[in-house]
Amino acid sequence: MERRRLLMVDGAINLILGLLLLTFWPPLVQWLGMPATETPFYASVLGAVLLGIGIALMIETRRKPGGPVGLGLAGAVAINLCGGVALAAWLLGGQLNLPLRGQVLLWLLALALVGISAFEVVAFLRHKANSGDP
Repeated sequence: MERRRLLMVDGAINLILGLLLLTFWPPLVQWLGMPATETPFYASVLGAVLLGIGIALMIETRRKPGGPVGLGLAGAVAINLCGGVALAAWLLGGQLNLPLRGQVLLWLLALALVGISAFEVVAFLRHKANSGDP
């Protein structure tokens, strides 16, 4: 996948997750099988951060010389790997009491984050090889 398309897919994932968390609708959270919480504060703050990351990625897909700069591939890889590995650690640690659908959803999310990172690293290495940068 080309760099721009990867950033767009990554941005869309962050925008969707950000909006879902920002609104933190309890019936949806329960239906998805996510952990219950007393307050939507942390989920909504995380949602706002993910929304901002998604917007930054979308800005980067439309960057023109001299225009605003968003979040590049290296930043996206760092964010996705940190999130995916932390999520996998929580799931592997067995400390979450989740129904099967919640576990499946979170594993799919962790795999998606690590997977998109792998595609982004490959795209970066191909770009670097083609540009002749050391």
